[in-house]
Amino acid sequence: MLQQGIFDWSRVDVAVPRRSARLPGVSMAGFRQHLPAPAEIAMVAHPSVTVIVDLSERGIVYDTSGRRERGSIVAGLIPGEVRGGGEGFGECLQLRLTPVVSATVLGAAAELSGTMVSLSDVWGRDAGRFEDRLRSAGSWDDRFAIAAEVLRRRLDARRAVSPEVAHVWRRTLAGRGQARVDDLAGEVGWSRKRLWSRSRSQLGITPKRAAQLVRFDHAAHRLAAGHAAAAVAAECGYVDQSHLNREVRTFTGLTPTALAAAPWLAIDDVAWPA
Repeated sequence: MLQQGIFDWSRVDVAVPRRSARLPGVSMAGFRQHLPAPAEIAMVAHPSVTVIVDLSERGIVYDTSGRRERGSIVAGLIPGEVRGGGEGFGECLQLRLTPVVSATVLGAAAELSGTMVSLSDVWGRDAGRFEDRLRSAGSWDDRFAIAAEVLRRRLDARRAVSPEVAHVWRRTLAGRGQARVDDLAGEVGWSRKRLWSRSRSQLGITPKRAAQLVRFDHAAHRLAAGHAAAAVAAECGYVDQSHLNREVRTFTGLTPTALAAAPWLAIDDVAWPA
């Protein structure tokens, strides 16, 4: 286990893709760091499936629930406490995929929910080929273009999520988790039970849990931006501040104050511009 240190974003260069390399439902960012001593960073739950492609020489080490992985990983929705760390020079490409996109390009959105696995467990030999192409690329722009090409090819191959489930997910995001599940089911002409079943089987998450996750994500970023917990609770649709406190602890094990200072959120405005 790496000794936990204060993660210093000033020692990390962040690259983001040009508009031409962007795909709907996909966000990408490149990171190059020089950490003189071992340091860890804890992931914060986000309404996406996270793929981290390790391009460093020593390899990034991840820990979650007593399980360790080294190299490129996939973290499904709400994977629990995940910490990644390393030292020295290193690079990685991080992809955030909506579960609708993940179900297609990874072929395992439902199976990945609540877990962290090696990318090679999901993509097999294609994972190694993908890493090799990214390492040999001459710039981050080239890497983003390669990633977009690989993902686009997989997206074009098949669609794993029904239009109704995809619509409900988009509406959940747009409503920041505050839309009523019964209303969403009515929009697609399904019963609540049918929507519940299809969402869980195709995305690995129920509509109610999806709404909780999206609402939490919005609240987490408001807290990180310096807004008071009571105001965030009211804005994000929580019953009261105690309700917000419980949800934050459920997703992170932290208090709202500690979450507001989480290093994982501190770089979002740079790496994941709206």
